[in-house]
Amino acid sequence: MNKSGVSTVTQFILLGFPGPWKIQIMLFSVILLVYILTVTGNVAIICAVSWDHRLHTPMYILLANFSFLEIWYVTCTVPNILDNFLSKTKTISFFGCFTQFYFFFSLGTTECFFLCVVAYDRYLAICHPLHYPSIMTGQFCGILVSVCWLIGFLGYSIPIFLMSQLPFCGPNIIDHFLCDVDPLMSLSCAPTHIVEHVFYSVSSLIIILTILYILGSYTLVLRTVLQVSSSAGRQKAFSTCGSHLVVVSLFYGTIMVMYVSPTSVNSVAMHKIITLIYSVVTPVLNPFIYSLRNKDMKYALHHVFRGMQTIQSL
Repeated sequence: MNKSGVSTVTQFILLGFPGPWKIQIMLFSVILLVYILTVTGNVAIICAVSWDHRLHTPMYILLANFSFLEIWYVTCTVPNILDNFLSKTKTISFFGCFTQFYFFFSLGTTECFFLCVVAYDRYLAICHPLHYPSIMTGQFCGILVSVCWLIGFLGYSIPIFLMSQLPFCGPNIIDHFLCDVDPLMSLSCAPTHIVEHVFYSVSSLIIILTILYILGSYTLVLRTVLQVSSSAGRQKAFSTCGSHLVVVSLFYGTIMVMYVSPTSVNSVAMHKIITLIYSVVTPVLNPFIYSLRNKDMKYALHHVFRGMQTIQSL
């Protein structure tokens, strides 16, 4: 990646979570369990939407795509974190570090736009129910999903490319469990002000614009719901939006602390904890948040797990 000829760093050392071997094994076990639950829960949602014809609606199609995204989001970092716990060298190649960095931020950006699309879907369903079937067609839903992936993988391509061209002359120790912007910036042996400004400008633009859109959509939804005379109707509307708002709060609450402005004021330990929350903890909660408050999803998941049990017993 780095063609400057100045860089002597060919690999980085990810310190992860330093501590006694017993603590390392305990953390390994916990994160492995969380990873398994995340993948299992999201795969179950994808299967439920695919197998239950009643869930072949835009809302659930978006949810299945969101689950697919979450599987890749945790997979681009967690296996390396687990390997790091058991490794003595704890190294990652220069190319591997920036590849992980790119996919981590690209998938995170895609998630921001997915949350916007879900907010738009709920806005149409509640504020314009008569026009909803003609607007949110399967084809249009597919276009929205494709645009989310496209923007997500283009958004950080230039900032991360610029970072990869910085000279890294040593040291090569990253006090983190993944390749992140602040630790990498601090290791460069050249001024990083311009690259840092570009990176945080892109981050702020993506995060602020998407959260403002989501808040604006739900402001209109709230205004419409409060005009509904039936308490049962209001409760149903709030129920369909509540799960999404919980996910938005968990995700944006942590990434805004990290990437809207430089986080040098945060301690290294706090940096790791915040990153762990939105990169590992939040994805495992999403399947439970979306399924526990939705009767149709619970019914479909029940049939998925019952089918799996039947297959295992054969």
